[in-house]
Amino acid sequence: QVQLVESGGGLVQTGGSLRLSCAASGRTFSTYVVGWFRQAPGKEREFVAVMHLSGTSTIYTDSVKGRFTISRDNAKSMVYLQMDSLKPEDTAVYYCAADRSYTVVPSRYTYWGQGTPVTVSS
Repeated sequence: QVQLVESGGGLVQTGGSLRLSCAASGRTFSTYVVGWFRQAPGKEREFVAVMHLSGTSTIYTDSVKGRFTISRDNAKSMVYLQMDSLKPEDTAVYYCAADRSYTVVPSRYTYWGQGTPVTVSS
């Protein structure tokens, strides 16, 4: 079993940056894929980014390509989402999620954190 806790959200102006962190507990963390998702008010939860366990492959949703970077540190059981050049449309609650599958489909993920809110002001 994996428990996830996100942090690093907050209020930032357009063009600013934030780094979200996802702290994982569980001895088998290194065997889980961890992805980032977000949910804006009134909208469905959507995929943002995921990294393959090997670290050699990443997938980003089109709207964040070139602006967001996912990374992980297995020694610290941490996954990060560096968010640069933030836009008001990035405003959402951001979640990290873990599963054995390398997938962009939210419903395929077994473990979820509680979320951290990000607000980008115009």
